[in-house]
Amino acid sequence: MIKILFVCHGNICRSTMAQFVFQDMVNKLNISSEFYIDSAATSTEELGNGPHYGTVSKLKSLHIPVLKHRARQITRSDYKDYDYIIGMDQWNYKNMLRIFGQDHEKKISLLLDYTENPRSIADPWYTGNFDETYDDICEGLEGFLIYLKNNRYIDLQI
Repeated sequence: MIKILFVCHGNICRSTMAQFVFQDMVNKLNISSEFYIDSAATSTEELGNGPHYGTVSKLKSLHIPVLKHRARQITRSDYKDYDYIIGMDQWNYKNMLRIFGQDHEKKISLLLDYTENPRSIADPWYTGNFDETYDDICEGLEGFLIYLKNNRYIDLQI
């Protein structure tokens, strides 16, 4: 089983969107049994809060299930518990390294590192643009699936 943790600042916008969209993708591809998918924050600002209404609204408009979720902060033990720890921007990356210490096993990446155009995903908390965030997340998740397929971690016809 491949264990994936999506990470953003507060765990109510981008990381939850990535978690829910990726879960929907693997469900539709009939490979959900190969994955354990979760999300977390680097900060404590939103602990215990549910997904942002902008994330919920965007996903519901696309008929993507919004899962039960409460924001939580990553912990040092998450590093050993997950195979991939995927952040949304450079600040997330720096904060993950601060919390985990180091990345000896090269588990930490940014979602759009799996695309031909690596970059940060803007935080819709500030931009208000959940459509752009969704598009960027889908681009990253599709790239991530191709990465997993190309490295023979999953058997997938794409």
